[in-house]
Amino acid sequence: MTAMDITIRTTFLPHTDPDASLAFYRDALGFEVRNDVGRGKMRWITVGPPSQPETSILLAPPATDPGITEEERRTILEMMAKGTYGWIVLGTKDLDGTFAQLEASGAEVVQEPTLQPYGIRDCAFRDPAGNLIRIQELG
Repeated sequence: MTAMDITIRTTFLPHTDPDASLAFYRDALGFEVRNDVGRGKMRWITVGPPSQPETSILLAPPATDPGITEEERRTILEMMAKGTYGWIVLGTKDLDGTFAQLEASGAEVVQEPTLQPYGIRDCAFRDPAGNLIRIQELG
């Protein structure tokens, strides 16, 4: 069997407040805005690191699929509010500097930089929608 050449292009995270999400991803994390489509809370915003134009995060309104029931929508919103619905792992060579900058921006700290039992040093924040953002230190 030959190996496939597959890359990660876009991942999805839900948002409930597009302006607060922009402030976090653009202003606090330093991501560039690649697309901003829609109006009000029904906006689909694509962001990503300037050094990785081929990789993006799509910030989207939750539960917009027409096949989702109202009960499912409520469950998704409840899980988002608890911070148990969406998450992503990012990486940086300067974990302490990145942590300090995000903490100074007012981002909700979940965990300060810590060496995990599995050998990775990381920290964690929540974005304005409650998504867990873990940031690992790169070697």
